[in-house]
Amino acid sequence: MDLFRRRTVREDAGLNVLDRNEATALVERLRRAGRTVVFTNGVFDLLHPGHVRYLKDARALGDALIVGLNSDASVRRNKGPHRPINPESERAELLEALECVDAVILFDEDTPADIIQVVGPDVLVKGADWPPDQIVGRETVEARGGRVVLIPVAPGYSTTALLERIRAAAR
Repeated sequence: MDLFRRRTVREDAGLNVLDRNEATALVERLRRAGRTVVFTNGVFDLLHPGHVRYLKDARALGDALIVGLNSDASVRRNKGPHRPINPESERAELLEALECVDAVILFDEDTPADIIQVVGPDVLVKGADWPPDQIVGRETVEARGGRVVLIPVAPGYSTTALLERIRAAAR
């Protein structure tokens, strides 16, 4: 059984991501197979080793890692008009290329609350720099009997720091 079937849902942008119905179907197949579903989310702009380490650590917590990816519009609302640097299609492509990522789902809302409700993960993962009371979806996951895991942030890596280094080099 192909538990990780993907199809292009936004062919105009070349995105190969799950829509909400496909995410629901994937999670149902995984659960029927007795698999543990892990979910995390983020912008993942200027993908760096800190991101990769984080995603590998998240994947190690279960059998399938689903990544919620902020759309370009969502990123602009959250981070300002000059972000993201890379468009959602490229960010999704990079995430999908990682062996530790089993599926990507794009979301346009400001937070992943709706996607977390759809996915209903067994494990919700965030970076340890997030205070537990500010983790969107925590209550939803815990109410289902799931758990929230905070993964230490790899020191020395951040998109903001990368952007600063690029700006400094351009001066």
